Amino acid sequence: MTYDVARVRGLIPSLGDGWIHLDPQAGMLVPDSVSRAVSTGFRTSAFSHTNRHAAARRSGAILDAAREAVADLVGGDPAGVVLGPDRAVLLAWLAESLSSRLGLGTGIVLSRLDDEANVAPWLRIANRYGAHVRWAEVEIETCEMPAWQFEELIGPTARLVAVTAASPIVGSAPAVRVAADRVHEVGGLLVADCFGAAPYALIDIDELNADVVALSAPAWGGPQIGALVFRDPAFLDRIPSMSLNPYAKGAERLEVGGHQYALLAGLTTSIDYLAGLDEQATGSRRERLEVSITSLQDYHDQLFENLMEVLDAVPDLTVIGRASTRIPTVSFTIAGMQAEKISAELADHRIGTVSGAHGGSRLLDALGVNDEGGAVTLGLAPYTTKFEIEQLGRALNSLEK
Repeated sequence: MTYDVARVRGLIPSLGDGWIHLDPQAGMLVPDSVSRAVSTGFRTSAFSHTNRHAAARRSGAILDAAREAVADLVGGDPAGVVLGPDRAVLLAWLAESLSSRLGLGTGIVLSRLDDEANVAPWLRIANRYGAHVRWAEVEIETCEMPAWQFEELIGPTARLVAVTAASPIVGSAPAVRVAADRVHEVGGLLVADCFGAAPYALIDIDELNADVVALSAPAWGGPQIGALVFRDPAFLDRIPSMSLNPYAKGAERLEVGGHQYALLAGLTTSIDYLAGLDEQATGSRRERLEVSITSLQDYHDQLFENLMEVLDAVPDLTVIGRASTRIPTVSFTIAGMQAEKISAELADHRIGTVSGAHGGSRLLDALGVNDEGGAVTLGLAPYTTKFEIEQLGRALNSLEK
């Protein structure tokens, strides 16, 4: 089965801007089908799904379809899908809801690999109510997170572990299942942030054994929508509600404010786009997602090897971490150059990257990278080509130091 990158590129009109987009961590480019779905949604839906007007009924159908699509993406139950404007907002509301479980005498385990969205809310709760925080660290050379440390970090008082499924900065993919199994032994919960993992891996909430999975649609070319998926939907009725509706049930208990139904229509279409990356994929949406993402992984495996060969050939360039289990994302430094300068010069070549001190990255702080001017982050996308990687190599070798 051959991945047809030319066909995929044809689905994304913005690729006609002449740039090489190696910055998917800032949001992947939006397929035309998603833009059209959002536009149609604005024209045909209402601002509520609770009355009997035809447009309101369409809004209700859009909301239901979005929950089903997100559930298919992670192998979950639509009843456990919480939708909102951003995963960071939803994680903050989840932390507030769980705060009564995280007081004095309890423990929280956080990860240096994690994006701040899955760190800051738990730190705020710990500082407010006195929970003890412990950190899962990474190996300096590889940026891998050794699984053995979870046995030591997750003690009898641990009530929550927050960990990423894959780092959007260095690409490392830790053993989430090991942490989940351990925290469940002591009666705690695990929240897995899958922002970096989608769409590079087929996410299976049962295989991760995570209690909650966090998602962000811009990570795969969707609109600005976040989601939390609960492995056990009934758990939503056992935690304090954050909703403004005193009678809210299930997922609505963590959905504060109204929905953007047009964006939810785009969310569903973006997941259908993922499921159709391989045009030979058939069956249910979940089955098509499995085929398409597997096909994308095979394509990215070879392309990432090409990327690493290009980076290794650049004088004075250092790749940060080389984890054995990873997504196709990498960060690097070049001796004597600030990351912002590298990124600016690459932009002069019409190559987009993510650069700077990554102020929200505790990982780069811990590694001392931010003290030396930060790192440049590159990532592959479903539309990245070998030619673009070769162009990157030429640009890097022409930098003025």
